[in-house]
This record gives sequence, C-alpha cells and structure tokens, in this order.
Amino acid sequence: MSLRTRSCLLSLFLGVVFSRLSLCNQVVLLDTTSVLGELGWKTYPINGWDAITVMDEHNRPIHTFQVCNVMEPNQNNWLHSNWIPRQAAHRIYVELRFTLRDCNSIPWVSGTCKETFNLFYHETDDAHGIKFKPPLFTKIDTIAADESFTQMDLGDRILKLNTEVREVGPISRKGFYLAFQDIGACIALVSVRVYYKKCPFTLINLASFPDTVPRVDSTSLVEVRGACIDHAEEKETPKLFCGVDGAWLVPLGKCVCSVGYQEVGGTCVACRPGFYKANPETNCTKCPPHSFSYGEGAFVCRCEKGFYRAKKDPPTMACTRPPSPPRNLMFSMNDTCLMLEWTPPLDTGGRRDLTYNVLCKRCSPEPSRCQLCEEELRFLPRPLGLTNTTVTIVDFAAHANYTFEIESLNGVSGLSSFPRQVAIITVSTDQGGPSRVGGLKKDWASPSSIALSWQQPEQMLPVAEYEIKYYEKEHEQLSYSSTRTKAPSVIVSGLKPATWYVFSVRTRTAGGHSSYSPKFEYQTTGDSSDMAPDQGQVLVIATASVGGFTLLIILTLFLLITGRCQWYFKAKMTSEDKRRTTCQNGHVPFPGVKTYVDPDTYEDPTQAVHEFTKEIDPPRIRIERVIGAGEFGEVCSGRLRTPGKKEIAVAIKTLKGGYVEHQRRDFLREASIMGQFDHPNIIRLEGVVTKSRPVMIVVEYMENGSLDSFLRQHDGHFTVIQLVGMLRGIASGMKYLSDMGYIHRDLAARNTLVNSNLVCKVSDFGLSRVLEDDPEAAYTTTGGKIPIRWTAPEAIAYRKFSSASDAWSYGIVMWEVMSYGERPYWEMSNQDVILSIEEGYRLPAPMGCPVALHQLMLHCWQKERNHRPKFTDIVTFLDKLIRNPSSLLPLVEDLQSLPESPVEEMDYPMFISVGDWLDSIKMSQYKSSFMAAGFNTLDSVARMSIEDVRRTGVELIGHQRRIVSCIQTLQLQLLHEQEKGFHV
Repeated sequence: MSLRTRSCLLSLFLGVVFSRLSLCNQVVLLDTTSVLGELGWKTYPINGWDAITVMDEHNRPIHTFQVCNVMEPNQNNWLHSNWIPRQAAHRIYVELRFTLRDCNSIPWVSGTCKETFNLFYHETDDAHGIKFKPPLFTKIDTIAADESFTQMDLGDRILKLNTEVREVGPISRKGFYLAFQDIGACIALVSVRVYYKKCPFTLINLASFPDTVPRVDSTSLVEVRGACIDHAEEKETPKLFCGVDGAWLVPLGKCVCSVGYQEVGGTCVACRPGFYKANPETNCTKCPPHSFSYGEGAFVCRCEKGFYRAKKDPPTMACTRPPSPPRNLMFSMNDTCLMLEWTPPLDTGGRRDLTYNVLCKRCSPEPSRCQLCEEELRFLPRPLGLTNTTVTIVDFAAHANYTFEIESLNGVSGLSSFPRQVAIITVSTDQGGPSRVGGLKKDWASPSSIALSWQQPEQMLPVAEYEIKYYEKEHEQLSYSSTRTKAPSVIVSGLKPATWYVFSVRTRTAGGHSSYSPKFEYQTTGDSSDMAPDQGQVLVIATASVGGFTLLIILTLFLLITGRCQWYFKAKMTSEDKRRTTCQNGHVPFPGVKTYVDPDTYEDPTQAVHEFTKEIDPPRIRIERVIGAGEFGEVCSGRLRTPGKKEIAVAIKTLKGGYVEHQRRDFLREASIMGQFDHPNIIRLEGVVTKSRPVMIVVEYMENGSLDSFLRQHDGHFTVIQLVGMLRGIASGMKYLSDMGYIHRDLAARNTLVNSNLVCKVSDFGLSRVLEDDPEAAYTTTGGKIPIRWTAPEAIAYRKFSSASDAWSYGIVMWEVMSYGERPYWEMSNQDVILSIEEGYRLPAPMGCPVALHQLMLHCWQKERNHRPKFTDIVTFLDKLIRNPSSLLPLVEDLQSLPESPVEEMDYPMFISVGDWLDSIKMSQYKSSFMAAGFNTLDSVARMSIEDVRRTGVELIGHQRRIVSCIQTLQLQLLHEQEKGFHV
C-alpha cells in the first residue's frame, strides 16, 4: 500500500464516530473497539493486512486493520484472530464494520481489483494457539459492501461505513478462531464484534427469570420456570418461553404477594401499622372496626378488649361482643300451655347470629330451695338455640312455681370471660289444676298389644280423660304416639313383637292438664299365636302390596312396549322423512343444500350404511400397497374398476379382524356420514364393502397425503396466492358442512388431504356430530378426547361445539398453512395452552404472513363465539384477497419494523381490533385508556372527535393530531368497505 493511500485511509478513520451497541439480550464475546492493549492478531503473509491504531472522538484507541494491494495480482492475504471462548453460546453472531473503496475510482488499477472479502471460522478446544492452516477453516460467507467510497469521498472526508452481521452455528467446541481473507480489495476493517443472544434476567408478575440461552433449533422454545420474589408466593406456576432471538414470549402464571404484603412497583411491601392483608389476592386494608395492628406486615388485626372474633369469622369481619339480655319478658298461660315472649336485646354485639336459651328452675315455697325442672316439661320448639323470641311450654304441673331465665347469645358469647346477663321471670301454676297419676301397671301383653291400668288420682275436679304417651325405648326422643281414654285403663295395640316400650300418663280436668306420670317400661311378647284382631290387618296390607306390585309391572311393560314401538318407527323413517319432519319443525335448509341425517338415529347402523352408501363388489377392488394405519385397521392404496368407466385410484380403509360389533358400527358410521356429502372440497366416498371380509371403506385417492406433512416436506416452495387458494378450498368445504347443519369438531391440517392439483379436501369425520334443529345451537359431548391446540375455549371448558368452534379451528389451520406445518403453540403443554388462551394470548403471525391473513386468524380466535366470522364470510373475504393480490403484499414483520412514518397511507384490514389499530399507528400506550372510555370497536373509534380523544387521556398535542389524522383515514376506509358491500 502506498503512503498516500494509507494516509488517506487513516484520516478517514479519524473522522468516524464509533458507538457501542449494548443490548440487554446480547452477551459480547469480543469487541475490538473496547480492547485497550494490542489485539495480537496474526497476518499471513506479513505484508498483507496492516494493523493501525487510531483514536476515537473520546481519545480512546481503536484497533483497525486494512489492506489495499490492488495493484498486484493474485492476492491471498489472511488476518487471523486469537482464540475466542464461546462460553454458553450455541450460536454466535459476527458483526463487521468496514469501509471499501470502489475499484473504478482507483486509477491505473488492473482487472484483479475486488470489492469483497471472505469470512472464515474454526472450532477447537485448544486455547493455546494453533499453527495457521487455511484448510482447517470453514467459510462463513463472502462479505460485500452496500456502500463504497471513491477518491472524491476521500477528499471530502465523507465516510461510508458498512455494517454486516453473520450467524454461525451450532458451536459445540470450547472456542473458535475467526479469519478474514482478502483476495485483492481496498478495505479497512474498522471493528469486529462477536456476541451471542440470550433472554436476559427479568422480573415479570412478581417472579424472577434467570439469564437463559436459546436453543439452536429455531423452532423450539426454552421453557423457564420463574422464582417468586421475596414475600411472594405462587398463584399459578410462573413460566416464560425463551425464543431464538433472545426475547421472552408467552408469560404464563404469576406470583402474588403473601399475606401481610402488597405489590408496589413490582415488589412486595409490608402493610403499614393499622392495616392488614389476610388474602394473597387482595391489597392491604385498614383494620376492621374494634381491631388494630401495631407492627408492619400484619395478616390479621387483633380485637380490642371486650371484643372477639369467632373461629369461623373471616379476618375482614369487625370484632364483636356478646349481646345484652333480652327485654320486656312476658308470659301468658291457659289450661294447657305457658307461652313466654320477649323482645330482642338492645345491643346485639354487632352480629346477626343471635339465639336464645331458656333455663327452667322449679322452686318450693322457700325461695332458696330451687332445682332444675324435671323432664316432664316440654318446650316447643326447643329450650336451646331459639331463633324466634317466643317459646311454648307444656306438661307443667299444677300448684308449682317456675322460674325461667332467658339469655341472649351470639357467635362470640363463649369467648367472653364475663358472666352472662339474663332476663328472669317467675310463673305460678297454683290454679287448682289436676293432680298427676302415680303409677302404671301392666295387666297383660301380646306380640302386638299391652294392657295398662292405674289408680285414679285424688283431686277436687273430676277427670275428663287420660292421655297415654308411648314410644319405643330404642327410638327414645325421636317420635312418640299417644292415645286417650276416659277409664283408668287402656289397651295399646299396633306394637312390634318382643319390643320394649316406654309409657307415661297424664290427666285432664276443667283446670287443665296435669304433668305426666313417671315413665314405665314394658315389653311385648314374642309369641305369634295371638293374632286376634291384628291378623286381618296384616292380611289386608299383604294383599294390597301384592296387588300394587302387579299393577306396577303391567304399567312398566306397557310403557316399554310403547316406547320401543316409537323407537322402531323412528328408525324406519327414511332420510327424506327425517328431512320433511325437520322442515315441519321450523328448520328450513338452505336452498339447494340437503340436510344432514345423523346415523345414530338408526337402530341398526347397517340400514344407514345402505341408505347413504353404495355396496361395492370386492373383485372390482385391487389393493396395491399399505400407505398407513388407521384407528380400526390398515389404510391401503389401490384401484377401483367400474363397468363402463375408467379405472381410478382409491384409498381403502380396512377393518381389522377380531373386531367386536361396536367397532364395526363405529367404523361404518364414518361411511354413513361421508356418503351424505357431495362437494369438491370434501373427501368423496366411492362405496363400502360390508357383505364380505374384510369390511372396507373406499374413498378417492389423494396423492399428496395429509396437508401438514405435505407442507413440511415443501417448506417455502409455494407463493402466498397458492397458500391462500388452499385455505379458500378448506373454507369452502367447511361452508358446505355448516350449511348442512353439521359440525366437524376436529378440523386440522392433519385431517385435510391434498391431491396432485393442490386441491385441499376436508376428511376424517370420526369426531363429527350434527347440530340440532336450531342452526345456532351447540352440540354438547358426553366424553372423549379433545384436540386442545385446535379447539375453541368454550368447547374445552364446557364441551360445547358449534360452527363457531369450527371457525376457531379454521384459524389454527390457517396458522399451520402459513407456517408450513409448524406445530401450533410449539412445545407448550396442553395445560399451558389452555391457560395462555384464557389470559388473552394468541399465536403470532408466521414469518412471511400477510397482515390481512393474520387479522382473519385473530378474528377467528375471538373469545366470544358470536363475534367469530361465518364460513360464508371467510370464503368471501379470501375470494376478495385472491382477486386483489396487492392486498397480500403488506407482511406483519414489515409493519412491525417500520420506522416512524406517515401511517395515514396504510390500508387497515377489516379483521382488526382497536388494540391492533393502536399498535399499527404506534400509539399502543393508550390501549387501556380507550377501553376504559368505552371505545372498544373500530366503528366507535371512527366516530371519535378531538374532544373524545382528549377525554381518553391523550395530553400530548402531537399524539392528539396523529390519532385524529389516523381516525380520518379509518373513516374513509370503513366507508369504502361498506360501499363495496363487504363488512364482517
């Protein structure tokens, strides 16, 4: 290189402003601009590349290499780096910044001048240097300049700096060398930066995620489980997925602050004194009334003195205290009962669970001699746990003094150490009432009767009658029976043999009832010879039972015969009868489209097969080879010969031997379904073989097999228009099924077949079901597996399927087609897929996907099923795109990488949400403001004025003008779409 040329290049470097790229998702392995000492790189030969150190604008040394031996032919100059450790990298990126001179601007140069150089690398575990051998190095790429400078640029000191990045990998050894080969160019290598990408440490949803290196496979995501920060706990397992570009994707789950702490700015802060937090899902709350918290981080507030909180009381409830005693206690008494009545306490203690207890004491004339009332008193409804303010007392004795204490209780009465306050009332029954019977005597007993007698009590008033109460001893206090007599004796009948009974007697006079006598226990005999008056009753009961049972059998047989006949006649109906009945019930099929008939309505599936399919003579079928295996047996390819027609290729599904009857029924059921369809985008049934072994279903042969496998084998081979044509065919077939009132339930690329002309046809009707008469009705399954990644949320959660759920599945098929058969949601588990969809996540656009198609996908994935497009609308929209190919030119990744530019010229597709619209005009920070103000549809946004924009919280004048300008463009587009008559 001449001294003049070197001086010019050196002065050119001094005018360069260097800037370091410091990205949080990049780990730099080498940056020549940051090395202070010598680089120590080797050159071969010695007079090839020159190392020159210049100073940048901050007076820091910059190491550069340059070569310009353009006057000499056959140049082969190598620059060899030191060993670079790869650390955790699997794939590295090399960023080169260089200048290159235009060969045409160099006078007297020969034809050997080049404008490119080569980049090489070599992996090795040896960090101590190797002897340079070019054959050991692998070429990465030939590097060319986008901008080259001329002699005029040198004079004006104008720099045209090129930046090129190349990807290398996978790297498996401990380190590597880089090498640069010059073959006759005038070039200056300004800087070399080597780095790898990582997903950086981050905090999301109160969980921390460590630095994570992506996988080498660009289609795989690294699932990373987060760790909750201090004073936080998992609500749902926090997860992130690390993408190949070092970006975190699909946040799932979250942590919540533990009790006593609340979230403030992404951290968990302790509740301050006087506040508490008892539930991780809430925030710190002021202590309830009559409670307090002195320290920080309280999860419950303590009650003040005299106030309590019951065990079942939540921490959010105020502390309460026991109630005051009842008020205004009164009584009223007649010949047979005593009624106590009171009013609620003045202070209920702040609770609503108020109850009352009644305590009875019987006192002698001396006030100090009182004892608890005996069991002869009965309280209606009960003495304890009363919720009403009245109680009735019966069976009290005459000539007695009773003292009743009424106490109020609530849920914290048992926690108080203070004595309870009660209301007291004394009642005297000294009204000349009847005396109590002394004792009972058993005169005789039989298996079903006992004779009793007693002495007539001595009293002033005559006895009007005696009441005898009795019950089984084993069932004491559960229930009792009674009988009355005017004589001092009775025969109690209708008893069980060899059973103990408890008896007591009371009298009734004009003064009222006496108390019951003491209880006496007597047993019936076990001898069955005494059947006297009861035997007739037993015979009557037995006869009635036999007669009733006979009548029940007759009625059951009648109903079964009637129902079976109705079922039989229903199964005998032809398909035309069923369709006629359907129309009479109000469901009218679309013109020219017949209505689907469910094979399950037939008692014998063979009848449905014969009605909807054609029987094929087995000699007409020639099986050639096995092409796969199905649920019921092998799938073969072969030829079908039809008299008078050309032999055609077919696919044959066979039913394997050893089947049971229900397997044969399920196998033929799919044929009964396919036989009802006739559409170019639905797999065509040629016929069945049911009268010989093996049982077979014969369908048209699709040369390219399933759509997902076909796309993976031909990744990137088709134009966008071809892919849209495939999608249009699938949508047309689904429109046909929907018009027939039919749900597929398992629409996916794997269940779509492709022929040699790239025509896609819907197949696999094993999971399909029919809609009810109402075309908007949804079929509810009773069991079975569901393909989670293709199924709508309402079908997963509630097993409700409809044409709208098929529309969701169609959106997934669109994503499969545009990604050339990639697995939806990648390696995420089914549970993570369900959770992410519920949290609003939707699949991003595949690489190279037009904006219009991704917006249609998002429209199919609306959470509200009534908002999803009908298949009629989808077919119309795809036809519109095919007729106007320019609408497919804007790609999603192009819009995402656009700089700030006049968005007013963009054409917004109709399938778009307000959030997507704000993203497209670079105003995504106002999404929540628009939603809060009620502007959640494009139509409502199109009607916004400048005042509406200001009310949503847009304060910056520039942002207001930008949004208003874009609203005007949106108005014009909506008007244009309506004029063309297409608006979904």
